[in-house]
Amino acid sequence: MDLRVFGSVHWIYLAITLPLTVVGLWCAKKYAKSEKSQTIVLKSTAAMLLIWILINRLSQVYRYDTVRWEQIIPDSFCGMSSLVLALAVLFGKKDNPVYHFVWFLGLIGALITIFNPTFLDQGPTVFYLPTISGLLHHSFALVMVCLLLLYKQIFITYKKWYCTLFGFTAYLTVGAFQMAVFGISDSFHIVEPILSGTSLTAWVMAPMYAVGYGLILLCVELVRKHLAKKRENKGNE
Repeated sequence: MDLRVFGSVHWIYLAITLPLTVVGLWCAKKYAKSEKSQTIVLKSTAAMLLIWILINRLSQVYRYDTVRWEQIIPDSFCGMSSLVLALAVLFGKKDNPVYHFVWFLGLIGALITIFNPTFLDQGPTVFYLPTISGLLHHSFALVMVCLLLLYKQIFITYKKWYCTLFGFTAYLTVGAFQMAVFGISDSFHIVEPILSGTSLTAWVMAPMYAVGYGLILLCVELVRKHLAKKRENKGNE
C-alpha cells in the first residue's frame, strides 16, 4: 500500500469521505427540519465520534508489547477535542461554553489531519486500527462541527472568547499531568514541537490560536452588524 500523504491510499480515502461528508450534510440540512430530528442527527453523530475516539485510544493502549493504560487519555489537541466535542454534544445544552472553545479547534485540527495525516504509515495498511480509527475520528469531528454550525447550536460571539483561555488551560493541565505521572514527553506538545525542527510548541500555538480565533470573531461580528444595518435600512424604505 502507498501510505504516503497524498499517496494512492490517501487520495482514495479523500475521494470516499469528502463526497460522503458533503452529501450527508446536505441531507441533514434538507430532511432534518424539526428540533427533534436535528437532535437525533446531532446525538447520533456525537455517538459515532465518541466510539471512534475510544477505539483509537484503546488501539494505542494495546499497540505495543505491554498494555499501557495511560494511553486511554488523549494526549493531543485533536484527540482531546474529539472526545470533548462528543461528550459536549451528548450531555451538554445548546450553545454551551464548551462549544465555544472546541468548535474551531476541532475544525482546524480535523481539516489539517485529514489533508496531512502524518500517521498514515504507522502500520502495514490503512486498516491498521490506530490508523483507520485516527482518520475516522477526525472525519467525524469535522462533520460534528459542521452540524453544530448548520443547526445553529452555537451563537458565535466575541463575548465567549474567554472560553478559549479556560479550554487551553484545561488541555495543558492534562498534558502536564501526563508528562509528570506517565512520562509522555510529547503530550499536547508542551515541550516537543508539533513539527520537528520548528518552535511550534503549545506555548507558541496557543497565542497564535487565540489571536486567529479573535480575528474570526471580529469578522463574524462585523458581518453580523453589516447585515443588521442592511435589514434596518431595507425596513425603513
